Amino acid sequence: MSTIKDVARQAGVSVATVSHVLNGTRFVSDPTRERVERAVAALDYVGNPMAKSLRTGRTQTFGLVMSALMNPYFNDVVTSIEKSTVAHGYTLLLADHRDEADLEFRAVSNLCQRKVDGLLLQPSGDPSRSLKLLESQHVPTVFVDRFDQGHGVDGYDFVGTENVEATKTVVRHLVDHGHRRIGMVCGQAGSSTTDERIAGYRLALAEAGLDVDPTLIQPGFSDETLAQTATNALLALSDPPTALFSGNNRMTIGIMRALQAKGIVPPERIALGVFDDFPWADLFSPRLTCASQQSDQIGTTSVALLLRRIAEPDRAHEAVRFPTRFTRRNSCGCH
Repeated sequence: MSTIKDVARQAGVSVATVSHVLNGTRFVSDPTRERVERAVAALDYVGNPMAKSLRTGRTQTFGLVMSALMNPYFNDVVTSIEKSTVAHGYTLLLADHRDEADLEFRAVSNLCQRKVDGLLLQPSGDPSRSLKLLESQHVPTVFVDRFDQGHGVDGYDFVGTENVEATKTVVRHLVDHGHRRIGMVCGQAGSSTTDERIAGYRLALAEAGLDVDPTLIQPGFSDETLAQTATNALLALSDPPTALFSGNNRMTIGIMRALQAKGIVPPERIALGVFDDFPWADLFSPRLTCASQQSDQIGTTSVALLLRRIAEPDRAHEAVRFPTRFTRRNSCGCH
């Protein structure tokens, strides 16, 4: 097995220079860096992560805790985070809290025991115990997708989507098609994204001079089955909506199942606008009008903020929001 001394000998540099190239701890000129990288590749050199951990006090691991398996959108975010993590020389440990505070706390506890260098967290509805533990362990933490309602965007770095204007744009588009009773299937209770999207829905109606009917807002709890139940409840109203807005793409699946069971294909009989896009949305019938999120940017930026927080623990906290892209297809009534 090759050693760091073998790499230094083949590259014609000192052991210290090889270490600086591998760890990014000091500037090394491009020609020298390239010689070291060629030597590493030729010798199949693999560093000793345990020795490095003992030397630096770091494990070169990040933790990611979110409801990653519950929503197709998060698959893209996780993929982006994993790629960026690996590119910076870290290993990613993933835990799914399924939007349950107890599972979240257990996952955070396990990651703290593994001495992760930092944590990316999509907080549950009540992350108080998890945050208390992270603060006591001094673990650098970045909120992803949503923030803790108790802290707001203060006290932690945050990366997510601009939800209010994005939702307003889709709902106002339905209003522009002549709809006056627009139902909403909203997401997980206590989530900042849910609250912001409801706010965007209300704002669109208010700006159009329409009253908000509370019976037209039904909770789908970011769950396919519950979204299907919520849709059935909306359709059963004595004065049912003529258009629907879905709060995320997992609930969109439940909504479509409810409509299909009744023989409804939007925009016939009911129009549909949704939050989140699908990779196959252009092939799906109906083709969904939506606000699509920048999942790659969210994933990459969350890792960048975590690295910056580790390097500069006392810097001011930063909140980054990415706008959505509004895509008109035909589920809303456009041709």
